[in-house]
Amino acid sequence: MNRRLVLAVLAVGLLVGLAGCSMIFGGISDEELDRDEEYDDLRDSDADVAIDIEGGSLISGSEFRAVYDLEDREELSLYRSNLFRDEALDIHSVRYWYPNGTELTGSELYVDQGRSSTEIRVPDGNGTLAFSGEAGSKTFRLPAYVEGSYEVMTPDGHRTSNFLFGDVNPSGYDREIVDNQERLTWDQVDSTISLRYYLNRDITLFVGLVGIVALVGGTGIAYYYRKVKRLQEQREEMGLDVELDDDSDDGPPPGMR
Repeated sequence: MNRRLVLAVLAVGLLVGLAGCSMIFGGISDEELDRDEEYDDLRDSDADVAIDIEGGSLISGSEFRAVYDLEDREELSLYRSNLFRDEALDIHSVRYWYPNGTELTGSELYVDQGRSSTEIRVPDGNGTLAFSGEAGSKTFRLPAYVEGSYEVMTPDGHRTSNFLFGDVNPSGYDREIVDNQERLTWDQVDSTISLRYYLNRDITLFVGLVGIVALVGGTGIAYYYRKVKRLQEQREEMGLDVELDDDSDDGPPPGMR
């Protein structure tokens, strides 16, 4: 009986383990691949790759939409790099357009998500591929899966131009404001694009915080300075601060003159 119980527990554990691996490495569901999303505005871009970053909230994180002119590529390997290894990029709302405009949804394509990358294969390398994914909070980082010209739109009202709060890599880009969005363009990108952006109110909040810290710190220093001065005055009034005359320069001690 005990042996049967042990075998049953092992079988259940194996099934759970396989299910867990399937959940982690089993790919992206058709519902996620076919989720509704609008890409027409990005397809109108003149750049080989057009990316739009959408602002998040306290409840939901920000996301990005990306459209790639594949330029004779039938497969993309999508990933993000961290300090230790590459991780598969989580995507949704996948779309593909043949050169003649015929559209396929993500579930009609080959999409395989592993541990280190998400592989997408398309039927014609001269078509256009689109997908969406998660962006960071006030940051965005994505490798250049396709070399060529790039256009990146920051969230509405956000900027990258302040050297303390914003940052853009690689260099060699042009910046302009279009409908309260900052548009960054590169003629050629073959490395990871990395952005740090902010709202103008973030600067105001930071300056206000610095002012409050300075005011509180200055008030504390002034308080303790007055406290120390008052203690010195009290010691003098009580005769505790008696300065002894230094007669070290009056010559040798008695008996040796």
